[in-house]
Formats: sequence, structure tokens, C-alpha cells
Amino acid sequence: MAVQKDHEHIDREPSVTPADQIAGDEKVRTLVVDDEEIVRSFLIDVLTDEGYQVTAVSSGDEAVKLMTMENYDLIITDIKMPGTDGMEVLRVAKARDPNQNVIVMTGYASTETAVESMKLGAADYITKPFNLDQIKIVVAKTLERSRLRQKAEEGEIYKQLSRIDGLTELYNYTFFQQLLKTEVERAGRYGHQLSLLMIDIDNFKGYNDAYGHPAGDDALRRLARVMSRAVRGCDFIARYGGDEFVVVLPETDQTEAKTIGERLRTLVSKTIFDGTREGEESIITVSVGLATYPKDAQTKEDLVKRADQALYQAKSKNRNNLCVFGE
Repeated sequence: MAVQKDHEHIDREPSVTPADQIAGDEKVRTLVVDDEEIVRSFLIDVLTDEGYQVTAVSSGDEAVKLMTMENYDLIITDIKMPGTDGMEVLRVAKARDPNQNVIVMTGYASTETAVESMKLGAADYITKPFNLDQIKIVVAKTLERSRLRQKAEEGEIYKQLSRIDGLTELYNYTFFQQLLKTEVERAGRYGHQLSLLMIDIDNFKGYNDAYGHPAGDDALRRLARVMSRAVRGCDFIARYGGDEFVVVLPETDQTEAKTIGERLRTLVSKTIFDGTREGEESIITVSVGLATYPKDAQTKEDLVKRADQALYQAKSKNRNNLCVFGE
């Protein structure tokens, strides 16, 4: 067994080994904390042979100091040490990063303390005297759980991003189509009404020509926030494309939907957008078309078509108007 020559922390980096299957291209950075030299040396040899990059220190104080300067994929710490003990190392590590992987080491007679440490966020524990297979299994399982958790979190982020329009941060066209299909089916199943608002910015090309496309993008972002304030928490707003938007109003009849649409149209018309001249009335207004299921349409496609026809009617009436399909 290799013996550490002094009490300074040391780094050892192995050649490619099975640990790379967990870590990818980068080595798993591991911090070992124990006041016994023979324990540190043993763990350095075991973990290095398994493919981990190991830093070993002899005190909790030094570990806490290193944690403020470096990031580690895994921390393995003895619980009982003079000065700053393993429980404090655990607390500091979890305070810095709630997802930090920490494995504690304890004697067979002190497993109750190890269990308490897990309540504080430790991933697992290793008992002394060491069992070589236990060390390998516990470390590998801890890192694999961490990898799976991170993958799941990234999956949720990508899933959310796939639903969102990058400019306005509203739902995008693809998610709107999926959502409307679901809501129409639900309305049909339970005998509810469902309304759809189709919204178009009046003469938005003129706004872009006057103030430039960056100002136009800012206006779209501001408009998204204004519309979000005008609707209810149960409603869904999406960017349909370009300067068109849609609002899905679940369990909403034509009369209530018209009230919401008028509130939205009025709020937009009273908002001063960046790029307008001082003292000038807002030059941004919207036209709104409204259709309701099942009164106006029996399918998702027809509901969109009817709302779009109502929108065309609103734009033909000097814009800044709301029209209901069939009226």
C-alpha cells in the first residue's frame, strides 16, 4: 500500500480507466478527507486505480478551504476528525451546492452517526475497516445516481425550451398545436366550451420600418408581457408566428372570452412602447378574432380557421378591433 509522505494535499491523475465511462472525457474529481495517513493512502490507491482524479487532505479545515477554491464531483470524508469534523465538511459542501455528492466514512460501531449524516444530505456512507468492493460499489453508485439526476434535470430544461418561443418567452407554435388539440378533446369529453383568440399587431411592418427591427423585437417582448397581464392564470398564450399570437381560453364561453379579448386589446392600446415619440399616443394596437368551441367549430383545425376569419374581419374594420366569428 502506498504511503503519503507528508500532510500536504496531493493530486494523482491516472490513465484512462472504467471511471471515464461515468465522467465522459473529464476525470471525476474526488476529494478525500481523513486525518489518518494510512487511510488517505489506501483510498488514493483504490480510487486512482478505478480512474478517479484524487486530492487528499488531512483535516476538515483544509477541505473547507479547498472547497472555496475548487469544485469536486465527489467528496469522501471521515466523520470523526479533530477540529472541523466530517459533519461540518458535509454542511459546508451542501451549503455551497445542494447537489454536491458527499460520502462519509465511519466505524462499524458508529453507523448511527452515518445515518444522521445522510439525513443532512450525504449520498451514502462507507464503514471502517474498509471492504474494497464496498468502496468501489458505493462510489460508482453515487456517481451514477448523480449522472442520472443531472440528465433528468437537463431533459426537463430541454423539454421546457422546446415549448418556448425564444424571443417572447411565450409558448411556441408547435406547443400551441399540441395544447389546443388536448383542450379541444377535453372540452368535448366533458361538455365544456373552449374559446380561442387570434391576435395580430396592426401595421407592425410600419413600426419596424420607423424604428428598426431591434425596436420591433423589444416591442414583441413588451407586448407578450402586457398580454400575459390581461389574461387569467388558467389561459395559455402562444406566439403563432411573426406578429401573430393566440390565446387558448379553457372552459370559457363566447361572452366571457369577448370580455377577456377586449381587456387585452384595450391594455395594449394604452401601453407606450419604447420607440414611440415623447407625448405621442401608442402606435401599437392589435386586432383580435374570437371563435368558440363547439358553437363555431367542432375540430381544432376549424376552430383556428374560424378565429382567423374573425381576425380578418377585425382588421378590415380599421384595425384595433375585436370581432366574434359569425357576428
